[in-house]
Amino acid sequence: MKDTLILGIESSCDETSVAVVKNGREVLSNVINTQISIHELYGGVVPEIASRNHVENISPVMKEALKQANIKLDDIDGIACTYGPGLVGALLVGVAYAKALSYASGKPLIATNHIEGHIAANYITYKDLKPPFLTLLISGGNTQLVLVKDYTEFEILGKTRDDAVGEAFDKVARVIGLGYPGGPKMDNLAKQGEPNIELPKVHVDGLDFSFSGLKTAVINLHHKIPDINKANLAASFEKNIAEILIEHTKKAIKETGITKIALAGGVSANSYIRQEFSKLQNEKNIEVYYPELKLCTDNAAMIASAGYYNFIKGNISDLTLNAVPNLKL
Repeated sequence: MKDTLILGIESSCDETSVAVVKNGREVLSNVINTQISIHELYGGVVPEIASRNHVENISPVMKEALKQANIKLDDIDGIACTYGPGLVGALLVGVAYAKALSYASGKPLIATNHIEGHIAANYITYKDLKPPFLTLLISGGNTQLVLVKDYTEFEILGKTRDDAVGEAFDKVARVIGLGYPGGPKMDNLAKQGEPNIELPKVHVDGLDFSFSGLKTAVINLHHKIPDINKANLAASFEKNIAEILIEHTKKAIKETGITKIALAGGVSANSYIRQEFSKLQNEKNIEVYYPELKLCTDNAAMIASAGYYNFIKGNISDLTLNAVPNLKL
């Protein structure tokens, strides 16, 4: 059976990435140009700056991805690009570039949902992982519990009603003076502290999440007690977040009877959250999967993997494809 090579393009936020993936599982190249050092100066991603940097970087990144994969564009079977969700200007750069490549090469264009990409990152790390399974998607823009029925079929069981978990991490990090990117810095600071500060837990009906109240409580506490131990505050916040995520995941397991759990998204790189979910594996034969750390954050390999499953399903786009910044799963 002939191998299928998919070129993936990711430009939804502040990473310009192009990858080549074989049969949805084997990464031949995954080139990532990150803008973190640029946006650190501003305390967060500046959309206009992100877009301009994507324009500058996308062509050399694509050429490097083909070089590392040791192939030519003619060898590619399809071109998958993120068309949402994300920053509209950033998305448009990747979409326009993918459309131009598709037109020039005659290769099929595969519109790919960024959220599907995060889920598919697990297929690269675990070659034998197959649906059905549950995914806890935790990132800067999304917090969702998803039932993965098939490679291209999903059901959202629960989602955040306010802040995404990564957004809450970033906002707390900014207030306590850690800057951007907040998630990794909070993770490192929490390792130096003890989770000994009592914080509220917001409970909502069903499997939905709410992190706004917790975030506000931490920010108010920091303002009220300026000399509060920041490491302890970070550790307490992180512990509270992990407990909420695990509590809801257990509920989803009980409701669906599915005991395979895959974490996905940037916050799945958090060391404490990974540690607590690892403990969950000892309960009732629950299997927990995490993408490799380099596949947790935005990258094109995950887009190429998700694109592969859409390609073999026949989900091909035409050149009228546009960016959809608020795209849902």
